[in-house]
Amino acid sequence: MEHMATPVSPPARIPASFSARSALIAVATAGVLAVGTALVPAPAPATAAPSAPAVSAPSTGAPAPAAPAETGVTEDLRSGDSGSQVTALQERLSELGYWVGAVDGEFGLHTEHAVIALQKAAGIGRDGIVGPNTREALDEGAVPSATTSEGSVVEIDLDNQLLLVVSDGEVQSTIHTSTGSGDTYEGDDGSERIATTPTGTYQVFREVDSWDPGPYGALYKPKYFNGGIAVHGYPSVPAQPASKGCARVSLGAMDWLWDNGHLDVHTTVVVH
Repeated sequence: MEHMATPVSPPARIPASFSARSALIAVATAGVLAVGTALVPAPAPATAAPSAPAVSAPSTGAPAPAAPAETGVTEDLRSGDSGSQVTALQERLSELGYWVGAVDGEFGLHTEHAVIALQKAAGIGRDGIVGPNTREALDEGAVPSATTSEGSVVEIDLDNQLLLVVSDGEVQSTIHTSTGSGDTYEGDDGSERIATTPTGTYQVFREVDSWDPGPYGALYKPKYFNGGIAVHGYPSVPAQPASKGCARVSLGAMDWLWDNGHLDVHTTVVVH
């Protein structure tokens, strides 16, 4: 059985006069609301609560200690070793100004001499072996200081047995050296002499670009600065004073000094 549809009533008619008045009232009300909204001040933005001041730890008056340099040298090393640890050692020594010759990863004579020079500057045992104390000296960057303040000078430090290439008070290069032993010896005239390297300020006045024969043996490429006393190359450069008065360096170091003009004639040499 079908449901019967409910009849829809026709929309009621609104008098025209009532519609016009309603429209005017609606427009007026909207205007008043708009003006009222414009005249009401916007609420002030919320103010964040003041944060508590940071509290610092009380100062001790001393700067924080600098972190040790990462040298990469973690193993004991000695002459005859090779590899990346030796390369790291040579790079650090060179960075600190110690003459090592070539950075080649081979722990040879020049690297051993550079290690001895570092040990001298740090005031530790002079054995040419990289152990805990030497690694600490590497990390801390132990270097010698110059006594001169201007000009290009070569300093010979008798206490530390080091030869320093100095420019305006800054040590540019440090080389292991061995000077007068303090022992007595017989001079070429038969007299008894003491093997000493006199302190003072001198100038290079003569040089020989070869082995130079002498009364006590040949000297390699000597640079004379005080009579018969010279900086020269020699096959043996021990960690302690051992010469009759000259400043010995390795043959390779002497070549380097020549090649770079660090001991040209008239160069100032200060022995202290």
